[in-house]
Amino acid sequence: MSREVKDRRAGEPRAQDARSQETREKLLEGALRTLVEQGIAKASARAIATTAGVNQALVFYHFGSVDELLAAACRHGAEQRVARHRERLRSVGSLSELLAFGRALHEEEREAGHVAFLGQLLAGAQAHPRLVPATAAGLDLWIAEIEQVLVRVLAGSPLAEFTDPAGLARAVGASFVGLELYEGVDPAGAEAAFGALEQLGALMAAVEELNPVARKAVTYTLRRQSGRAR
Repeated sequence: MSREVKDRRAGEPRAQDARSQETREKLLEGALRTLVEQGIAKASARAIATTAGVNQALVFYHFGSVDELLAAACRHGAEQRVARHRERLRSVGSLSELLAFGRALHEEEREAGHVAFLGQLLAGAQAHPRLVPATAAGLDLWIAEIEQVLVRVLAGSPLAEFTDPAGLARAVGASFVGLELYEGVDPAGAEAAFGALEQLGALMAAVEELNPVARKAVTYTLRRQSGRAR
Protein backbone atom coordinates (compact mmCIF):
# COMPACT_ATOMS: atom_id res chain seq x y z
CA MET A 1 0.00 0.00 0.00
CA SER A 2 1.41 3.37 -0.98
CA ARG A 3 2.15 6.05 1.59
CA GLU A 4 -0.37 8.33 -0.10
CA VAL A 5 -3.19 5.78 0.35
CA LYS A 6 -2.20 5.17 3.98
CA ASP A 7 -2.21 8.89 4.73
CA ARG A 8 -5.61 9.27 3.07
CA ARG A 9 -7.13 6.42 5.08
CA ALA A 10 -5.60 7.72 8.32
CA GLY A 11 -7.14 11.11 7.64
CA GLU A 12 -10.64 9.72 7.08
CA PRO A 13 -11.39 8.98 10.77
CA ARG A 14 -10.21 12.46 11.74
CA ALA A 15 -12.47 14.03 9.13
CA GLN A 16 -15.39 11.89 10.32
CA ASP A 17 -14.74 12.93 13.93
CA ALA A 18 -14.69 16.58 12.91
CA ARG A 19 -17.98 16.22 11.01
CA SER A 20 -19.53 14.36 13.94
CA GLN A 21 -18.47 17.10 16.38
CA GLU A 22 -19.81 19.75 14.01
CA THR A 23 -23.17 17.97 13.84
CA ARG A 24 -23.33 17.70 17.64
CA GLU A 25 -22.64 21.43 17.93
CA LYS A 26 -25.38 22.20 15.40
CA LEU A 27 -27.84 20.05 17.36
CA LEU A 28 -26.93 21.67 20.69
CA GLU A 29 -27.32 25.16 19.25
CA GLY A 30 -30.50 24.10 17.46
CA ALA A 31 -31.97 22.79 20.72
CA LEU A 32 -31.16 26.05 22.51
CA ARG A 33 -32.71 28.15 19.74
CA THR A 34 -35.80 25.95 19.65
CA LEU A 35 -36.29 26.31 23.40
CA VAL A 36 -35.95 30.09 23.22
CA GLU A 37 -38.05 30.61 20.10
CA GLN A 38 -40.71 27.89 20.39
CA GLY A 39 -40.71 26.70 23.99
CA ILE A 40 -40.13 23.28 25.48
CA ALA A 41 -43.58 21.98 24.48
CA LYS A 42 -42.58 22.28 20.81
CA ALA A 43 -38.98 21.11 21.23
CA SER A 44 -39.46 17.92 19.21
CA ALA A 45 -36.76 16.04 17.31
CA ARG A 46 -38.18 17.40 14.07
CA ALA A 47 -38.27 21.01 15.28
CA ILE A 48 -34.73 20.87 16.64
CA ALA A 49 -33.36 19.17 13.53
CA THR A 50 -35.06 21.75 11.31
CA THR A 51 -33.58 24.60 13.33
CA ALA A 52 -30.16 22.94 13.27
CA GLY A 53 -30.39 22.21 9.54
CA VAL A 54 -29.69 18.48 9.90
CA ASN A 55 -31.53 15.19 9.46
CA GLN A 56 -33.95 14.33 12.29
CA ALA A 57 -32.40 10.87 12.74
CA LEU A 58 -29.15 12.50 13.85
CA VAL A 59 -30.84 13.62 17.08
CA PHE A 60 -31.14 9.99 18.16
CA TYR A 61 -27.82 8.93 16.64
CA HIS A 62 -25.84 11.48 18.64
CA PHE A 63 -27.93 11.83 21.83
CA GLY A 64 -30.26 8.84 22.06
CA SER A 65 -33.38 10.88 22.82
CA VAL A 66 -34.76 14.41 22.71
CA ASP A 67 -34.57 14.66 26.51
CA GLU A 68 -30.89 13.75 26.48
CA LEU A 69 -30.24 16.36 23.80
CA LEU A 70 -32.11 19.02 25.76
CA ALA A 71 -30.17 18.13 28.91
CA ALA A 72 -26.87 18.37 27.03
CA ALA A 73 -27.98 21.68 25.50
CA CYS A 74 -28.75 23.07 28.98
CA ARG A 75 -25.23 22.31 30.14
CA HIS A 76 -23.74 23.56 26.87
CA GLY A 77 -25.59 26.88 27.05
CA ALA A 78 -24.68 27.49 30.69
CA GLU A 79 -21.02 26.69 30.07
CA GLN A 80 -20.91 29.15 27.18
CA ARG A 81 -22.49 32.00 29.14
CA VAL A 82 -20.42 31.47 32.29
CA ALA A 83 -17.21 31.31 30.24
CA ARG A 84 -18.18 34.54 28.52
CA HIS A 85 -18.48 36.42 31.82
CA ARG A 86 -15.85 34.64 33.93
CA GLU A 87 -13.13 37.25 33.52
CA ARG A 88 -15.47 40.08 34.45
CA LEU A 89 -16.64 38.20 37.54
CA ARG A 90 -13.06 37.68 38.60
CA SER A 91 -12.48 41.44 38.44
CA VAL A 92 -15.37 42.19 40.85
CA GLY A 93 -13.94 43.73 44.02
CA SER A 94 -16.98 44.44 46.21
CA LEU A 95 -20.54 43.38 46.88
CA SER A 96 -21.85 46.53 45.24
CA GLU A 97 -19.84 45.67 42.11
CA LEU A 98 -21.27 42.16 42.19
CA LEU A 99 -24.81 43.54 42.31
CA ALA A 100 -24.02 45.95 39.47
CA PHE A 101 -22.67 43.04 37.45
CA GLY A 102 -25.87 41.08 38.16
CA ARG A 103 -28.01 43.97 36.97
CA ALA A 104 -26.02 44.35 33.74
CA LEU A 105 -26.04 40.59 33.18
CA HIS A 106 -29.80 40.52 33.65
CA GLU A 107 -30.29 43.16 30.96
CA GLU A 108 -28.02 41.31 28.56
CA GLU A 109 -29.62 37.93 29.21
CA ARG A 110 -33.10 39.35 28.74
CA GLU A 111 -32.20 40.98 25.42
CA ALA A 112 -30.64 37.74 24.18
CA GLY A 113 -33.72 35.71 25.09
CA HIS A 114 -31.95 33.76 27.82
CA VAL A 115 -34.45 34.82 30.50
CA ALA A 116 -37.22 33.19 28.49
CA PHE A 117 -34.96 30.19 27.98
CA LEU A 118 -34.39 29.85 31.73
CA GLY A 119 -38.12 30.00 32.31
CA GLN A 120 -38.61 27.21 29.79
CA LEU A 121 -35.99 25.08 31.54
CA LEU A 122 -37.42 25.57 35.01
CA ALA A 123 -40.94 24.84 33.79
CA GLY A 124 -39.79 21.90 31.69
CA ALA A 125 -37.86 20.34 34.56
CA GLN A 126 -41.15 19.85 36.40
CA ALA A 127 -42.46 17.57 33.66
CA HIS A 128 -39.18 16.21 32.28
CA PRO A 129 -37.13 14.72 35.15
CA ARG A 130 -34.07 14.28 32.93
CA LEU A 131 -33.80 18.05 32.66
CA VAL A 132 -33.50 18.48 36.43
CA PRO A 133 -29.81 17.49 36.84
CA ALA A 134 -28.77 19.49 33.77
CA THR A 135 -30.71 22.58 34.84
CA ALA A 136 -29.29 22.35 38.36
CA ALA A 137 -25.79 21.82 36.96
CA GLY A 138 -26.14 24.92 34.79
CA LEU A 139 -27.23 27.02 37.76
CA ASP A 140 -24.39 25.54 39.83
CA LEU A 141 -21.87 26.86 37.32
CA TRP A 142 -23.06 30.39 38.06
CA ILE A 143 -23.25 29.76 41.79
CA ALA A 144 -19.67 28.47 41.91
CA GLU A 145 -18.44 31.66 40.25
CA ILE A 146 -20.49 33.86 42.58
CA GLU A 147 -19.19 31.97 45.62
CA GLN A 148 -15.59 32.68 44.58
CA VAL A 149 -16.42 36.38 44.33
CA LEU A 150 -18.07 36.39 47.77
CA VAL A 151 -15.14 34.62 49.42
CA ARG A 152 -12.82 37.22 47.93
CA VAL A 153 -14.81 40.38 48.66
CA LEU A 154 -15.85 39.36 52.18
CA ALA A 155 -12.29 38.55 53.25
CA GLY A 156 -11.28 41.08 55.90
CA SER A 157 -14.82 42.44 56.20
CA PRO A 158 -16.57 42.58 59.60
CA LEU A 159 -19.21 40.38 57.98
CA ALA A 160 -16.82 37.59 56.97
CA GLU A 161 -17.22 35.42 60.07
CA PHE A 162 -21.01 35.79 60.05
CA THR A 163 -21.73 34.74 56.47
CA ASP A 164 -21.65 31.44 54.63
CA PRO A 165 -20.37 32.20 51.10
CA ALA A 166 -21.73 28.92 49.69
CA GLY A 167 -25.22 29.51 51.06
CA LEU A 168 -25.14 33.21 50.22
CA ALA A 169 -24.09 32.41 46.64
CA ARG A 170 -27.14 30.18 46.27
CA ALA A 171 -29.35 32.89 47.76
CA VAL A 172 -27.96 35.44 45.30
CA GLY A 173 -28.40 33.03 42.39
CA ALA A 174 -31.95 32.15 43.42
CA SER A 175 -32.80 35.83 43.86
CA PHE A 176 -31.71 36.74 40.36
CA VAL A 177 -33.46 33.73 38.84
CA GLY A 178 -36.64 34.71 40.64
CA LEU A 179 -36.33 38.34 39.57
CA GLU A 180 -35.76 37.36 35.96
CA LEU A 181 -39.00 35.38 35.94
CA TYR A 182 -40.89 37.87 38.12
CA GLU A 183 -40.12 40.71 35.73
CA GLY A 184 -42.27 39.02 33.09
CA VAL A 185 -45.43 39.59 35.14
CA ASP A 186 -44.52 42.67 37.21
CA PRO A 187 -41.79 44.83 35.64
CA ALA A 188 -42.28 47.65 38.15
CA GLY A 189 -42.05 45.25 41.08
CA ALA A 190 -38.87 43.69 39.69
CA GLU A 191 -37.37 47.17 39.23
CA ALA A 192 -38.17 48.00 42.86
CA ALA A 193 -36.53 44.76 43.96
CA PHE A 194 -33.38 45.57 41.99
CA GLY A 195 -33.37 49.02 43.59
CA ALA A 196 -33.59 47.47 47.06
CA LEU A 197 -30.65 45.19 46.27
CA GLU A 198 -28.62 48.18 45.13
CA GLN A 199 -29.42 49.96 48.41
CA LEU A 200 -28.21 46.87 50.27
CA GLY A 201 -25.02 46.97 48.22
CA ALA A 202 -24.50 50.61 49.17
CA LEU A 203 -24.99 49.74 52.84
CA MET A 204 -22.43 46.96 52.60
CA ALA A 205 -20.00 49.33 50.90
CA ALA A 206 -20.42 51.80 53.77
CA VAL A 207 -19.55 49.09 56.29
CA GLU A 208 -16.45 48.15 54.31
CA GLU A 209 -15.25 51.78 54.37
CA LEU A 210 -15.46 52.18 58.15
CA ASN A 211 -12.25 52.98 60.02
CA PRO A 212 -10.64 50.17 62.07
CA VAL A 213 -12.23 51.23 65.37
CA ALA A 214 -15.71 51.40 63.86
CA ARG A 215 -15.19 48.04 62.12
CA LYS A 216 -14.29 46.46 65.47
CA ALA A 217 -17.43 47.95 66.99
CA VAL A 218 -19.56 46.49 64.20
CA THR A 219 -17.88 43.10 64.60
CA TYR A 220 -18.48 43.15 68.36
CA THR A 221 -22.13 44.07 67.89
CA LEU A 222 -22.63 41.27 65.38
CA ARG A 223 -20.94 38.79 67.70
CA ARG A 224 -23.14 39.87 70.58
CA GLN A 225 -26.29 39.56 68.46
CA SER A 226 -25.26 36.09 67.34
CA GLY A 227 -24.18 34.96 70.81
CA ARG A 228 -20.49 34.87 69.91
CA ALA A 229 -19.32 37.82 71.98
CA ARG A 230 -16.29 37.05 74.11
